[in-house]
Amino acid sequence: MQLTTVIFDMDGLLIDSEPLWDEAATEIFMGYGIKLTPQQYATTTGLRTKEFISWWFDYFKIPLTDAELIEKEITEKVIELVLKKGKPMPGLSHIFNFFIEKNFKIGLASSSPLNLIDVAINLLQIRNHLHAISSAASLQYGKPHPEVYLNCAKELNSAPTECICFEDSFNGIIAAKAARMKCVVVPAPRSAKELKWNAADLKISSLQNFNQLLLQSLQ
Repeated sequence: MQLTTVIFDMDGLLIDSEPLWDEAATEIFMGYGIKLTPQQYATTTGLRTKEFISWWFDYFKIPLTDAELIEKEITEKVIELVLKKGKPMPGLSHIFNFFIEKNFKIGLASSSPLNLIDVAINLLQIRNHLHAISSAASLQYGKPHPEVYLNCAKELNSAPTECICFEDSFNGIIAAKAARMKCVVVPAPRSAKELKWNAADLKISSLQNFNQLLLQSLQ
């Protein structure tokens, strides 16, 4: 089926917020005696905050009695950091202009809550280009479950097989592929050589590198 629709993840793909999530989680987790290594943090990239918290509290055998409070604290800290330090990822303008020129429907499907999504898309000045915004925050399941991508496609009135997704996490790839969508991954440079990225249909080093030839290879 012809591709007509593009759906973007947000954190780490459109905005350089993964270090900010790490910074916020580190600060809040320190109060509970939890210290994650960069490698540990990377394994849960793409999960919703509630699942991220649950995973690591269970891993460190710490009773999770105030999960909602911790989730709220981390999210508020990330919003604060995004407003102070948030920067667009390289190639943001290029990739939006590319698909706007081709009259693609454009959506965003993020694990982040809507209040953070609103802050980020206003900072990036892309709100007017988005035809649908889906958050997994209040869904029964987040990524790697495909629901957030399927919801976004439905809102865009697109069949899943008409959609191409851009992701930066392995959990995101699984979600996109489970939704029967094409997936382009833009991994962080430090992990770009890991074999897990082969699960995507295409791997590129920057949004800036996507072009007509690569689009045709996905059709």
